Amino acid sequence: MPEFRVVTGAAKCLELQLYAWFRKVLTAVGAGIACAVVFAATASAAVFSPKTFTLDNGLQVVVIENHRAPIVMQMLWYRVGAADEEAGESGLAHFLEHLLFKGTKTVKPGEFSRTISRIGGRDNAFTSSDFTAYFQRVAAHELETIMRLEADRMHNLVLSDDVVLPERDVVLEERRSRTDNSPAAQLREQMRRALYLNHPYGRPVIGWMSEIRQLTTENALAFYRKHYAPNNAMLIIAGDATVDQVRALAEKYYGPIAGAKVPERVRPKEPPHRAARRVVLRHERVNLPSWSRTYLTPSYATDAKTVAYPLEVLAQVLGGGSTSRLYRKLVVERGIASNAGAWYSGDGLDYGEFGIYASPNAGGDIAALEKAVLEELDAAFKEGFAPADIDRAKRLISAQAIYARDGLRAGPNAIGQAFTQGQTIADVEAWPERISAVTAEQVMAAAKSAIRVESSVTGILLPEAAK
Repeated sequence: MPEFRVVTGAAKCLELQLYAWFRKVLTAVGAGIACAVVFAATASAAVFSPKTFTLDNGLQVVVIENHRAPIVMQMLWYRVGAADEEAGESGLAHFLEHLLFKGTKTVKPGEFSRTISRIGGRDNAFTSSDFTAYFQRVAAHELETIMRLEADRMHNLVLSDDVVLPERDVVLEERRSRTDNSPAAQLREQMRRALYLNHPYGRPVIGWMSEIRQLTTENALAFYRKHYAPNNAMLIIAGDATVDQVRALAEKYYGPIAGAKVPERVRPKEPPHRAARRVVLRHERVNLPSWSRTYLTPSYATDAKTVAYPLEVLAQVLGGGSTSRLYRKLVVERGIASNAGAWYSGDGLDYGEFGIYASPNAGGDIAALEKAVLEELDAAFKEGFAPADIDRAKRLISAQAIYARDGLRAGPNAIGQAFTQGQTIADVEAWPERISAVTAEQVMAAAKSAIRVESSVTGILLPEAAK
């Protein structure tokens, strides 16, 4: 399996207490990682200026031209993730992601990645609750090669127990190393399970160990046939390629693949949350305690105008770096914390999340820290936010986001994630303008409506108690 390099930021793998301010965080598991990142669009209207068309079989194709260097990136996004798995089959979406590197009717097992490596390129994949994505980055003259290979495994995958069962062991070891051996990951998993009382976002993308062990070749093939189809995917080509060039190659390689009847994404809803929950984990590997709280909120897909955009700004004002309110009050002025911040992850198809976190100074008391964090949060919501603070936060978001555009990955990430999580290309392109339009009054209204203690889970990570 090729090595996956995370871009950064909400992108992650951030531990609960280390979320970067420019987050669009998604908890994801890739071929050998536990998280992946997505950057939001920024700057002015027409951020990425994509061109798009749709093949007769339903495959939507997006082209983001960038001719600064003779390089292209192909990303293929499927509108299926861990939240689309059947009960008892957790981890199947991520498992299938691994298996797509195992060979097709025309490509031998492992030959896909070997071919990419031989031509000097890089490839990998990642899975989240809402999507599965595959990508390659190669020299521009190799565009046809990667489009041929990716189109081939969209419909020609071949699996047998000889390749499936050993790869299942790989996934089991991945879970051991990245979750079972990480106290922070364990806490994050338990908090997520507590946050979602009924929705499948509460189960880990990598799956529960007992259910991974039971996944079979038949499970994988059934999931593949059910969800992997051109009319359930978006193809994005970014870099040194033209629309005409991409159209010709897409019609040649993806065009002949027949569309399929893809099931509607119907998921259970959360019941009303009437009580705050609390998760405390003690572990021998923990040296520095940490405190965090996650709130269940609307997402961009469910309530963008009223809640999502204002919460993005709120996260920056409260905890987006060393000038933010929580950092200034808790770290600089009161000296009770070594770090403190806030984040908003609004990209879920069904729900979003808002989080705050802090870690005490060495020898500090976690209960005193929690009290201080909540005092500052209450004070902020009572006092409100000055328009100048809101404007500064919006400028910081825009400035940081501009940097995310300096490469091939940002556009395909933003657009692909939007496609799989209920948003449109127009939403991505309009994101900067909508952020800039957020007012202090809207931030306060969103905070009061969405940041509700009864819809929260508090997580505390502590050293193992002395015996």
